[in-house]
Amino acid sequence: MLEAKLAEAGTLKKLLDAIKELVTDANFECNEEGINLQAMDNSHVALVAVHLEAAGFKRYRCDRPMPLGVNLTSLTKVLKCAKDDDITTLKAADEADVLNLVYEAKNSDRIAEYDMKLMDIDSDTLGIPDTEYDARVTMPSAEFTRVVRDLSQLGESVRIEVSKEGVRFASEGEAANGSVLMKQTDDDEDTQAITIEMNQHVSLTFSLKYLVNFSKSASLCPRVQLMMSNDVPLLVAYDFGQGYIRYYLAPKIGDD
Repeated sequence: MLEAKLAEAGTLKKLLDAIKELVTDANFECNEEGINLQAMDNSHVALVAVHLEAAGFKRYRCDRPMPLGVNLTSLTKVLKCAKDDDITTLKAADEADVLNLVYEAKNSDRIAEYDMKLMDIDSDTLGIPDTEYDARVTMPSAEFTRVVRDLSQLGESVRIEVSKEGVRFASEGEAANGSVLMKQTDDDEDTQAITIEMNQHVSLTFSLKYLVNFSKSASLCPRVQLMMSNDVPLLVAYDFGQGYIRYYLAPKIGDD
C-alpha cells in the first residue's frame, strides 16, 4: 500500500498548476524512494518530469512499486478542497482503484476526506538521456516568468541566445519586436543573481506558449535553471526542498 503524508497541500497544488496545462492524464509512479511523474504533452513537443523524494514527506510508506493513474484536472479539483497549509495524506491500497486524500487542518479539528477514481493509463517511461549542456543559466524564477510573459505579448516564438554578452531573449512579432538581455552578475550569494556557465555560444528558438506554462512553477522555487545545447531540447529545471520539476522542450526548426 501507499501512504504519503505531506506537511502542506500547497506543494501539490503548485506542482499541478503548470502540469495540468500540458498533460491530461498521467501515472504517478510510487516506489520506496518517492513519487515520480513523467509525461509528454499531446503534441509531443514538451516532456515534464517530477520527483518527490520519500524523505521530504512527514511520513512515507510504499510497500511495492505502484502506478497511480490520475486525471490531473480531477486531482486539481479535489486539491482545491484543501487549504494550502492543510496536512495532506495520500493513501492507496495495492491494486486500488481509488486514491484517498485526507486533509487535516493545522489549527482546528477539521478533517476532510476525498476518494478519487484512478485510471489505467498505458504510458512508457521515456529514457531521458544524460546530456552535457553547452550553456547553463541560473536566474530568478520571477525574472524568467516576466520575460516570457512580456515577449508572449509580441510573438509566438522566442530566440534564447547565450553568449559572452549574457543571455538574450528575443521575439519577433507582426507589429513589434522585443529583446531582453540579462548579464551575468558577480554575487553568487544573491538570490537575484544571474549566473551563466558556457562552453560555447548557443542560440535556439522555442514556443513561448510552453515557456509561459513552465514559468507557473516559479511558485515552487525562487531560482530556475535553463540548460541548452544546440539541436537538443531545452531543459527548464526548478529544484525545491522536496524534489524537482523539470521540463524539456524541443526547439523550433526552420519556419514551422
